[in-house]
Amino acid sequence: MTVVLGAADVAGLIDAVDVVGAVEAVHADLGTGAMQQPAPVALTGADDALFLPMAVRSDRLGLVAVKLMADIPENSARGLPSQRSTILVSSSVTGECVAVLDGMAITRARTAATTVVATKHLARSGSRTLGILGAGNLAVEHVRAFEAVRPFERIVLWSRSSGTVARFLDAVGPDVAGRCGVVHEARRVVEGSDVLCTLTPSVDPVVRGAWLHVGQHVNAVGARPRPTHRELDGAAMARGTLFVDSRATAWTKSGDLLEAVVEGTVPQDLHPAELGEVVAGRAPGRTTDDEVTVFDSVGLGAQDLAVAARVIELARERRVGTEVAVARVGVPVPGR
Repeated sequence: MTVVLGAADVAGLIDAVDVVGAVEAVHADLGTGAMQQPAPVALTGADDALFLPMAVRSDRLGLVAVKLMADIPENSARGLPSQRSTILVSSSVTGECVAVLDGMAITRARTAATTVVATKHLARSGSRTLGILGAGNLAVEHVRAFEAVRPFERIVLWSRSSGTVARFLDAVGPDVAGRCGVVHEARRVVEGSDVLCTLTPSVDPVVRGAWLHVGQHVNAVGARPRPTHRELDGAAMARGTLFVDSRATAWTKSGDLLEAVVEGTVPQDLHPAELGEVVAGRAPGRTTDDEVTVFDSVGLGAQDLAVAARVIELARERRVGTEVAVARVGVPVPGR
């Protein structure tokens, strides 16, 4: 039987999942070569919509998954989410469809968890101030993820929308809000933070390389998966040591990286270390306290599968979701 988990089902289960642990483990698998993550194929058409089927297999988990991510900017004018996703999970042994899940909560949670893992392995241990550019749902998810495993003494926040800032402060609660300082220029966030997270759906850079400072760690997270959309300019991408979650995926859909190559600030033959290689001890991370580190986060199906696997386990244990007989088993196929 296949369990179908809608958005409400996943939201009710995911708080019980160690998302950071699951994401860190799957990156270790990627780093050792125990798991393969091919770059997704972009499906485009006459409109500006983009569809990314993100396929991945994990023999450790015994599962294969495909997440279909839809990026449709025109949905904003329709009053609909601009990004939607659905995750299909099958057994790698029998091919049975194990589950179909709405991907929204999983995508947000695994994205924030990946940032936490990257910060753990790449930022200076004494980092005290978190800088956040953008105050939407992804920013809220990031703060919650950090608060659970690595709270910061101070948070500096910027957004183009005062309404979004107000909703952010309400969502994170009074304790966190009391440690937040809201500023009116992106540059002040960059210059005032030890760890910087860029969480904007920007097309043009919101961070300049000249603003970065010694010892800083940057998580570039928010830009859409399009080769011309970016949050960091070429100088910022070249300012320090660059890390990615997947070289194949980054060279396919990271506008931060690809536009830096166009500008000539990053060489075409650059071979940045992957986060999984750092986690697994196969590549060095930060080497000095003065080093600037930049993590270019593009998002992987492996991260989705890691979290979805645990959500499915909990759904079975708690009898959440709707079971559906998708396939007929043991019935002869006519003509064979």
